[in-house]
Amino acid sequence: MNKKLLCGFLVVGLIASSSCKKSFLDVNDDPNRVTDSNITPELIFTGAEVRTGDRAAAWNFLQNWMGYLAAAGDYAIVQEETSYNIDFGFGEGVWQGHYDRLYDLELVRVNALAKGDTVLSAAATILQAKLWGELVDVFGNIPYTQAFKTNETRTPKYDDAKTVIYPAIIASLDKAVGYMGKTAKSSFAGIDVVAKGNRTTWIKLANTLKLRLLLRVNNVAGFNASAEAAMINGLLIGAGETVSVNPGYVNDVNKQSPFYGTNGYTSANPPADASPPVRANQYFVNLLKGTGDPRLTRFYSPVGGNVVGNVYGLAAGNPIGTASSKFGPGLIGENPGTSSAAGPTQDQWIMTSFEALFLDAEAKALGWNTGTPGTAQTTYQAAVTESFVWLKVPNAVTAAATYMSSNPAADWANAGATPASQIKFITYQKYIADAGTDPLEGWSDLRKFNMIPNTGYISVNPSRLSNSLPVRLLYPQSEYTTNSANVNEQGTINPFTSKIFWQQ
Repeated sequence: MNKKLLCGFLVVGLIASSSCKKSFLDVNDDPNRVTDSNITPELIFTGAEVRTGDRAAAWNFLQNWMGYLAAAGDYAIVQEETSYNIDFGFGEGVWQGHYDRLYDLELVRVNALAKGDTVLSAAATILQAKLWGELVDVFGNIPYTQAFKTNETRTPKYDDAKTVIYPAIIASLDKAVGYMGKTAKSSFAGIDVVAKGNRTTWIKLANTLKLRLLLRVNNVAGFNASAEAAMINGLLIGAGETVSVNPGYVNDVNKQSPFYGTNGYTSANPPADASPPVRANQYFVNLLKGTGDPRLTRFYSPVGGNVVGNVYGLAAGNPIGTASSKFGPGLIGENPGTSSAAGPTQDQWIMTSFEALFLDAEAKALGWNTGTPGTAQTTYQAAVTESFVWLKVPNAVTAAATYMSSNPAADWANAGATPASQIKFITYQKYIADAGTDPLEGWSDLRKFNMIPNTGYISVNPSRLSNSLPVRLLYPQSEYTTNSANVNEQGTINPFTSKIFWQQ
């Protein structure tokens, strides 16, 4: 896809989102003004897909908290983040970024359905489900049912995450799967830069997102997660089926693949480091070195022949991090920073194949019947192998088998006999595999299962408020300014004790 088309997709997304900042229903006689009548759901959808994918680059604070990244030694540490003394502005970017994209997708969902385009509406619903679930997992109760009903209220109420939002997201995914079984409009394949119109891919993404939600609420009263999982009927993302977005990324300003553009190199000639302060974390580097994990040099780029990490929370000026490692070729492409780098044009993942397999392994450990073949053990082993394959580890299948047989923390013989012990075992290896790609999943698992066997990922900043990570973010200041009555109804939020409802 050429540059003009890519630019057009991104501009459409920006137009769609900017319209919600005013009143998108404020229609007058100016034929050049953006309105519902001249910005169709088809036009909005492609940009919304792209901008949903770019949220994968929105979690650098969690990359740090989870032990994957740390500031380079020649850069000052972020006191708020490394001390865990987060304020009402800390989560503003996550909140605004997610709601901005959710609004675009809501325009697509509602207007496509009004036109009878159930498949397009379903695709928007599936992407919304991903973003809604992430917001709940970060903030808890949020505006949901009234979020975009600007004709009714400018101060939407907060819905209960447990009794309203999670059940509604799950139900919306079921409905979307049903809609995907209907006939798509002929234009769908041409505007769909996620699955190129492949409705089976969309169904698998919906079911995989649903499974992740169900695993969150296992043992939470009011949910029948096992029965819901049985409805999946084997349609989950499998090996080699990572769901990603690519409208035609090019190595140009603001047109690179989002994760690469944030963590790789600029499009300048010669290219410059896009994120000089962002470097490997010594904790995770040592963890991989200690187990002989060959993914080390796929996660991170060696410096002087060795992968080097800095200590998270260590003050600037230390000698460890001044030449520490960036993310490596498994995440930002081969030969990063050169003209032959694949990274600037690479697909931007939305759900990786290996994470989907880990989720299925968890479900099997619980005795759930998702309809996919294999046992908890074989599905877990397939997930680890897929991580090696996905990162392009040399001789990936053999290397994965050696890793699992020689590393007690990865050998299924040490997974235990109970669902609880097997879940902890699986989610720890999922945490390792998710380095770079999904730190939110690791943070969620940590809050639910406490599966990491030590606390070496905790900041060494002497000003830190706690020896454990926050369990949630505070609501953003913008909510206290513009929606104060509703946000204040949520009471006083303590980021260390005000748990998300699915935490046990």
